[in-house]
Amino acid sequence: MVITLTDADITDLVDEAEQKGELICQPIENGMHYNLPQQWGQGGDHILHLRPGLDVYIRNSRLRQPMRFVLEHESNFPLVAKFYLSGTSRVQTLNATDINCDYREITGYHYLYHLPNHIEVEEWPADQELQVIMISVNPDYFNGFNLERTALPKPLQHLLAGDRTQRFHQSLGPITNSIRQKIQQILNCPYTGLMQQLYLEGKVLELLTAQFIAWQETQHQTIILNAQDIEQLHWAKDILVQHAQQPPSLIELARRVGLNDRKLNQGFRHLFGTTVFGYLQQYRMEQAQLLLQDRELSVAKVAATVGYRSPEAFSTAFRRQFAVSPKAYQLGRRA
Repeated sequence: MVITLTDADITDLVDEAEQKGELICQPIENGMHYNLPQQWGQGGDHILHLRPGLDVYIRNSRLRQPMRFVLEHESNFPLVAKFYLSGTSRVQTLNATDINCDYREITGYHYLYHLPNHIEVEEWPADQELQVIMISVNPDYFNGFNLERTALPKPLQHLLAGDRTQRFHQSLGPITNSIRQKIQQILNCPYTGLMQQLYLEGKVLELLTAQFIAWQETQHQTIILNAQDIEQLHWAKDILVQHAQQPPSLIELARRVGLNDRKLNQGFRHLFGTTVFGYLQQYRMEQAQLLLQDRELSVAKVAATVGYRSPEAFSTAFRRQFAVSPKAYQLGRRA
């Protein structure tokens, strides 16, 4: 059963946990660590305050049961960079016409967004290792930079020029080796005090630079989707789900729904935040999680059911997605 929580519910449950003697908030150098209440799961958030308006969030957690959070964003919402090292979430937006109404953020991808004056519902699965790095930047941070001759994407240009009203959620594709290296340098920062702040701020700026460049590059690949294109893309998604065990090739799928393969793949990125086979992979892993709850099913049987000919390849993909082997996950569910 999925638990749905508002900001007020979260505050009440955290207060209740603290009254029971749980240590929720722990001061750390240049920040704070927040532990999850034990009834929710394990782990928590590590928040580093580098300077006013510039924070780094390091989330490492595992939930005991699926949870859905209703998030109300105010007008002073920051620019947020998000990097998924493991785990996934589903996001649904309420009464918004300028961004997708239902999308996923998944392992191995990174995102940049600004969502002021907005309500969204974010759902997190149970029993998955979640490791996410988030950078929160007040747009005023960029006031001292020269933006006059910078060819940024239009939504980003407007935001940095002072327009705080426009919303966007941009998927920037897979995390590259270069980006992953910078993230690891943040996670393994060797310094303390002022040196820590200087070092981390430098790495944060490198990550933001990489994201801005990635968005610039996607602009040259942007396609315009009309209502018929969107209908065909949803049709393609349904075909993938129905034939997840033996999916058609990209070219065959494009032919069946009446799109060329380039528009199909780029359309998937635009609507669903990932490529055609990135979406298929995510669906297969979600189905595998459900199947592994059955005590009678072997890992090999689950692998075959979700479309893997090789149990070893399935185990590798599952571990990459959830940071745990299928067998360990299955045993954990039985406990």
